[in-house]
Amino acid sequence: MKKKSIAIDMDGVLADVEAHLITYFERDFGITILREDIQGLTEEEAFHGREKVMSVLNSKDFFRTLPVIEDAVESLKLLQENFEVYIVSAATEFPLSLNEKIEWLAEHFPFINWQNIVLCGSKSIINTDYLIDDHPKNLDFCMGKPIMFTAFHNAKKENYLRVNNWKEAVAVLKEAV
Repeated sequence: MKKKSIAIDMDGVLADVEAHLITYFERDFGITILREDIQGLTEEEAFHGREKVMSVLNSKDFFRTLPVIEDAVESLKLLQENFEVYIVSAATEFPLSLNEKIEWLAEHFPFINWQNIVLCGSKSIINTDYLIDDHPKNLDFCMGKPIMFTAFHNAKKENYLRVNNWKEAVAVLKEAV
């Protein structure tokens, strides 16, 4: 029997971009940002404008040094038992990130085969049974079942099945087997 497939976003789902942005903003701009103060805001609203956000996201090593979201590694190992797991990242918007993301995945998720890593521009080309992502703009094009991973910028969105962490994601997907 063929396994069902899952596409999993990297930034904000496997990698804690929110925590990293907060650290960078304190270090680079002297601006202290608290997680609870940015719930429901866009990246630009939370992080003082598009220009500042883009300067941080285009910094060398930003994507290479992202912290891993709690339970992500163990959860993907569990999911691989019953699903074909793909990591999908809209990485081409940040050209410096391409190599950094591959190195990051190799370090933290060495059990994910290189053939199951998709770095793209638009996720509208992805055709898997499930897509776990933190951005509604990516879930809008999901050809399978969309699952929204909670992040500060989607806190007010209610269009999709929501999971708040990896334990919840695994529970939802175990029911699908």
